[in-house]
Amino acid sequence: MDGLLRPSPLGRGLEEAFLPSPCIQNHAANLHVLPGGALACVWFGGSQEGASDISIWMARLEPGAAEWSPAERMSDDPARSEQNPVLFTAPTGDVWLFWTAQRFGNQDTAIVRRRISTDGGMSFGPIEVFIDTSGTFVRQPIVVTPAGRWLLPVFACVARPGEKWTGDHDTSAVLFSDDEGLSWRRTEVPHSTGCVHMNIAPDADGFLAVYRSRFADAVHVSRSADGLAWSAPEPGSLPNNNSSIQLIARRGGGHAIVYNHVAAGDGTARRLNLYDEIEDEDDIEGAAAPGPAAPAAAPPPARTAFWGTPRAPLSLAFTADGARSFAGRLDLDGGDGYCLTNNSKEGLNRELSYPSITEGADGTLHVAYTYHRRAIKYVRLPPG
Repeated sequence: MDGLLRPSPLGRGLEEAFLPSPCIQNHAANLHVLPGGALACVWFGGSQEGASDISIWMARLEPGAAEWSPAERMSDDPARSEQNPVLFTAPTGDVWLFWTAQRFGNQDTAIVRRRISTDGGMSFGPIEVFIDTSGTFVRQPIVVTPAGRWLLPVFACVARPGEKWTGDHDTSAVLFSDDEGLSWRRTEVPHSTGCVHMNIAPDADGFLAVYRSRFADAVHVSRSADGLAWSAPEPGSLPNNNSSIQLIARRGGGHAIVYNHVAAGDGTARRLNLYDEIEDEDDIEGAAAPGPAAPAAAPPPARTAFWGTPRAPLSLAFTADGARSFAGRLDLDGGDGYCLTNNSKEGLNRELSYPSITEGADGTLHVAYTYHRRAIKYVRLPPG
């Protein structure tokens, strides 16, 4: 994990690197081109997801450089697991870094924190609470519409009364701002239970959104003319394994998506939940405030979140018709994708997951993803 760019075994002019990190576990990368042209990658790292030593980290690849910078710790709260960082450049040029902060394995206790840079991402201001509604999670960047409205996709992590969070009841929404992020309102995505990590992108008819499915069946898709009123998510043509995806609108038209080309089948092994390996210190200390709960009269879910579907291969595909069909699939990495454990210390996890993709001004595609939860791997694809 020295950060050096090397030719990829895939050939075709591809290059790859493993980002430097001092952490045992590294997960949930997000890429962003900073105003000065440097490529930034943020992720979370520590001992294991959900543990209180999980913090946000950041590295940069300067224009023309052949090596990623050393990782810089961007947060450090000893009481919360800080996860899912996202970078966004506002029209003013300010760079926002925001991320979730939860108590151990309880995603229904998450809030969202933020730091803002006024020098193009070279340094960041103090940590502040961005969204204080408990159970709010983020994964994808803010989108600015042609009219100047800001759209931030979020999802609510909801637990039934007296039960631990498992993901069964999670739903998606969009926070929107008409004053450049000073104030926010909320609009719900209808019938979105189980559809999370909402990823908004401009489309010929307005906007489209793709979703991770908690039920490990398919990438779901919904559409909107204005970014506020959304159709209900429906299964698309790509499989999903209850792991993250990311889609971008390409400069020359069409969209590109990175994802795992696999779904759960009848014989797929299953784990209890995402955090079934860590001891919940909140239960011991009684320190956690309860998160948002489903109504007391709510019936048990018709479907339950499916955890443990293999997270491989790590694939790239393209669509020219607004995510109605996909072609040109390229598997960037492969393996068995074993993720029935999150254990990185003993090298038990072998997932390739949580990809992020962005496009440079010259058409270069940049992809970063989790490699066995031990490292963040970066792949650069030349134009064309």
